[in-house]
Amino acid sequence: MVELYVDADACPVREEVFRVATRLELLVHVVSNGSRPIRPPGLPNVTMALVAEGADAADDWIAERITANDICLTNDIPLAARCLAKSAGALAFNGKVWSQANIGNALAGRELSRHLRELGMDKGGGPSFSKTDRSKFLSALDTLAMAKIRAAGA
Repeated sequence: MVELYVDADACPVREEVFRVATRLELLVHVVSNGSRPIRPPGLPNVTMALVAEGADAADDWIAERITANDICLTNDIPLAARCLAKSAGALAFNGKVWSQANIGNALAGRELSRHLRELGMDKGGGPSFSKTDRSKFLSALDTLAMAKIRAAGA
């Protein structure tokens, strides 16, 4: 069975995840360290996992449990890399599908940005989340989930 793991503390598309998961009859694990209150949706296919506070507690919880049949929904590039290493799918909230072909460059870019911030040359922040991002996410999640469902049934 395909399961979705949501890195939930900064997730702007939880409602979309719940809609797709309910339609496709997928189990969803909403993982949070409690830094932002998340109200459980009351759906039978959605579980909430509250992990200890800490920078990587939610990431570790997801990475320990995810399998090759599953999909991680996250903007966290190192977490996406950990999931890809286990042959799981990984999808950013803006609809970018993480893959073995693009994760290395993303990790390098993240490290470069961190270094520039330390030097005071980059103030961080990126483009705001848009309706187009939400639409791309929905389309990519549906496509990736259907591919995983087909692969799991094979």
